[in-house]
Amino acid sequence: MNTRRHFITGLAAVSTIHARTALGSQANSRVKVGLIGCGQRGGMIAQMFRENGYCEIAGAADYFPDRAEALAKDHQLGADRAHSGLQCAEKMMAKGGIDAVAIISPPYFHPMQAKAAVDAGLHVYLAKPMSVDVPGCKSVEAFAAAAQAKGLTFLIDFQTRTDEYFIECMKRVHSGVMGRLGHGEALYHAGRLGAKGDDTSAEGRLLNWVFHKNLSGDIIVEQNIHTLDVMNWAMNHVAPKRVSGMAARLIRTDVGDNSDTYSLVYEYPGDIGITFSSRQFDSKAGAPGGIINRMHYENGALLTEYGGQTMIRGNKEVYYAGGKSPGIYKDGIIANIATFQKAIEAKDTRNRTIAPSILSNLIAIMGRQAGEKRAPVTWEELMASPALAAPDFTGLQA
Repeated sequence: MNTRRHFITGLAAVSTIHARTALGSQANSRVKVGLIGCGQRGGMIAQMFRENGYCEIAGAADYFPDRAEALAKDHQLGADRAHSGLQCAEKMMAKGGIDAVAIISPPYFHPMQAKAAVDAGLHVYLAKPMSVDVPGCKSVEAFAAAAQAKGLTFLIDFQTRTDEYFIECMKRVHSGVMGRLGHGEALYHAGRLGAKGDDTSAEGRLLNWVFHKNLSGDIIVEQNIHTLDVMNWAMNHVAPKRVSGMAARLIRTDVGDNSDTYSLVYEYPGDIGITFSSRQFDSKAGAPGGIINRMHYENGALLTEYGGQTMIRGNKEVYYAGGKSPGIYKDGIIANIATFQKAIEAKDTRNRTIAPSILSNLIAIMGRQAGEKRAPVTWEELMASPALAAPDFTGLQA
């Protein structure tokens, strides 16, 4: 029970899309979406698919029966549309009537679930990160290419890349008007997440997946990837040459095996250094947190904050006041769902989120490896690295 093969479609679901007219009116019915992973975030995203107006939830799948059944009830589905256990995906796919998947499950399962969906001819809406390790990233990249060849839409959900202020800032940065980059900073400082009961059993660990490295990828891959994606975007998707630093597990030690802090330096071509720091534990002193990037150029500075102010400071030739996006989390998901639905309708299979998202995922994994080893990791070493050890699923129900 320790291999990925046994979970190739665990916690999965699918959906069906019907033809529409060129003007966008519904020819048969809405896009029927099958949700993979019916926890709190999955439930929120399911509701957003319904509120899109052109989609509906047609299936619910989760290892835990109560979650799948609750989501099915919320969307007025029959009991036969709720699937649980390790084989929930196969059951839902066999049921039919659905042709797109929204994968909101623990990241360990993302590559297997994406493969199952593409093999079945289904469109894929995939939460970040794509994978917890390098082989998984490479496989998702291959499955996305296969999806394109099959005429399928495949979208990765990063919210910042939908935001008007981020988009305009990056457009200006990439135009060259800012001049040479001298130094950058990327931060992700946050309080701790709450544990969900006992995690000593296989089911308990699955419930607390966010705290377990082989299920989540550690905090740098599962959460800090947001700020590293902005760094990757600002660097115009050039891979770093090397990263060094350290990770530690010092304050939040009551559950799982993830680190609770990272301190790294990413080295880019041209002698550019970008510092990265992360913490995920409560600050009793009330120290401010945030998902922040500061990129310092010859002619100004790019200053971004997830949910806060995003702008460019500098002289009048480069200055951009930007603005605040306090609703970026939900607004970004809504925008990505709309893009996904419209791409399916238009048969648009360019799937432009894949390449930058894969690179950001690899950059995060690179940081985890350097932090754990407390030794430099080069890009070449990263790309040759093996898969993480599989979780122990002994005792879970089929």
